[in-house]
Amino acid sequence: MLADVGTIFYRTLVLYLGVLVVIRIMGKREVGQLSPFDLVVAIMIAESAAISMEDTTKPLLVGFTPIFTLMGAEVLLAYISLKFKGARHIVTGMPSILIDKGVIMEKEMRKLRYNINDLLSQLRDKNVANIADVEYAILEPSGSLSVFLKSDRRPVTPKDLKIQPPYEALPVPLIFDGELQERYLSLVGKTEEWLQGKLQEMGIKSHKDVLFASLDQNEGLYVSRKNADKKSK
Repeated sequence: MLADVGTIFYRTLVLYLGVLVVIRIMGKREVGQLSPFDLVVAIMIAESAAISMEDTTKPLLVGFTPIFTLMGAEVLLAYISLKFKGARHIVTGMPSILIDKGVIMEKEMRKLRYNINDLLSQLRDKNVANIADVEYAILEPSGSLSVFLKSDRRPVTPKDLKIQPPYEALPVPLIFDGELQERYLSLVGKTEEWLQGKLQEMGIKSHKDVLFASLDQNEGLYVSRKNADKKSK
């Protein structure tokens, strides 16, 4: 009994690490968005791993064979899709216009078996309460809805007001979970002594007491202490 439990534990751990490597090799695209083809591959990989975990009579190599085969097929098809536009349409599909110049494309929705409730639900996910404000709505191959509001319904931007705002760079993280990020410190031209001085001004003795700290382009230092949520109670 204990031997069986140990075998299943070992196989599960190895398969988990193997599938993790496979997903990493397949790329961020597989995690960020799933086309129908990607979804099929993900389900088949999960099913293959589950069978290999439960069936201890088969060697792990047999379990990994379909997983790596699926990975190879996915990478190959992704490469083919990158090179050939026609293959891209077949593998990933084409976006569908559901609202065109404010008009709901009923025929296209019927073709996709997509009803008004589905449309309204996804519009609300995009913080669009009134369908009359929408100029275009496009259903992407991944199933997400891209929404473009009418010009008089869009939020006002600095360009609309003919204002040129200053360039805003991304804040640079300096401390992660109590650990100094020396690479980023040197990137912004700061030293550990400078940072320690800033922390002491805030009443923080050491960077080890900081959960996260970042520096913006205007030299603004954001600091969040460890266990700050407990101290506030």
